[in-house]
Amino acid sequence: MPNTGSECVLLVEGADDEHVVRQLCRRYEEFPAFSVKVTGNDAKLLDAIGPALIVPGRRAVGVLTDADDDLQSRWNELSLRFVEEGINTPEVPDSGGTIMETEDGLHIGIWVMPDNASTGETEDFIQRMIPVGDMVWPMAQSYVGGIPPELRRFRPGKLLRAQVYAWLPTREIPGRMGAAIGAEDLDSKEENCAKFANWLRELFR
Repeated sequence: MPNTGSECVLLVEGADDEHVVRQLCRRYEEFPAFSVKVTGNDAKLLDAIGPALIVPGRRAVGVLTDADDDLQSRWNELSLRFVEEGINTPEVPDSGGTIMETEDGLHIGIWVMPDNASTGETEDFIQRMIPVGDMVWPMAQSYVGGIPPELRRFRPGKLLRAQVYAWLPTREIPGRMGAAIGAEDLDSKEENCAKFANWLRELFR
């Protein structure tokens, strides 16, 4: 489970990412301990990688980031930062989450939302967890999809994000994505989610 220790740390972009991770870990038993550091955005996350690697006593560093509109571009940015620290990464992310080990025994993990293979972000990861047959999800999609383009205040690539945030207020405990996980409105055993949980477990064990 996430804690305040320093041996193992997961770097994330925002507070919503932290909340999702914390709630997800509670849905799985016997999770290893690790802390979560919110960096603020993707640029600050990149800047946080170097300092995170040299903390005395550190055993593992995880990096959780969004692919956004270009997975390969994001991966190249991450790879460059690790190369600057003398660590080579694979040419492409591992589909189950990338895990590496340095000569000094430091474990390093990278997960690019939503699935290490697609463009998107945490909201795309969450959408896959909406239970099959959920009757409100199509309504949320229809509502947001029906907004005339000239009235939309989100970019075209953020349509699914807007649909997810239209669905969330219909929950018994409306609000953040992590709250929907905690209330079991989302399927934490969904295949991609289970892969993410396994990546965290393997990285921080």
